[in-house]
Amino acid sequence: MNTSSGRSGGRGRRRGGQRAPMADINVTPFVDVMLVLLIIFMVTAPLLVTGVPVELPESRANALEQPQEPIEITIDQSGTTFIDGTLVAPSELPPRLEEIAGAQDAAKPRQIMLRGDTSISYGQMMRVMGELNRAGLNSVSLVTTGSSGEN
Repeated sequence: MNTSSGRSGGRGRRRGGQRAPMADINVTPFVDVMLVLLIIFMVTAPLLVTGVPVELPESRANALEQPQEPIEITIDQSGTTFIDGTLVAPSELPPRLEEIAGAQDAAKPRQIMLRGDTSISYGQMMRVMGELNRAGLNSVSLVTTGSSGEN
């Protein structure tokens, strides 16, 4: 008994016996590709982080806009100094900073980002800042981690 008032009871059929195009989208291949990309990202993301591991102090200050890549000077928890990830002996620090200052463009000096571990002494940080000042590198920013502002 056909109760569809003269229409064909078959789903997806047009008049004349032709099949209508299927309106459903198969998302399984899309999900598979996205899962593969997620796995690739999860595996490679830890490898992209390079540098010297330090525990930075917190601050509520906003981040600065940088027109060019800054020079990064890091003092780790043992007091060892690194310039752009390269170990620098204490006796080599003044000549390296003078070399950096000599290569600077006077009109647009590069920003110096100074990172110091929370466990180092104030004197160790000031020793490096004094050498930066002596070399004429006065555009220095102290790097901190963001704070939630709960203090």
